[in-house]
Amino acid sequence: MTSKDAPPTQSQGDRGRRELGRLAEEIACRQLRKRGWKILDRNWRVRQGELDLVALDSDTVVFVEVKAGRENRVGPGPQRPVLAVGPAKQARLRRLAEAWVTRRCKGGYPDLRFDVIGIGFDLEGQPESFEHIEGAF
Repeated sequence: MTSKDAPPTQSQGDRGRRELGRLAEEIACRQLRKRGWKILDRNWRVRQGELDLVALDSDTVVFVEVKAGRENRVGPGPQRPVLAVGPAKQARLRRLAEAWVTRRCKGGYPDLRFDVIGIGFDLEGQPESFEHIEGAF
């Protein structure tokens, strides 16, 4: 098989980011459950994209975007993971939330909120910080 025929491979960085993202989502779920929230969906997908977490906080449906990052990182991009959700991502999340409500909320339109959770990891992949912004946008 030539290199042209070989299947594409993931770079170590891509794999590491995905694993860090999955770990961050797991940590976020545990923290939200400790607070008494009910997790309604994880990684809910439609053609337009994916919602990380959909949870119920009392009577409010909360769409939670989870961001993982390395603490004390150097280079382009935000220093805190929660700052990685800019206007374009916010608009996409709103469209996805509308799709979720249309498909899942047959009994009426619930109160909605958008939260962002950022989890910072050290160089060994251990969580160092947890930041939760309720009503982020």
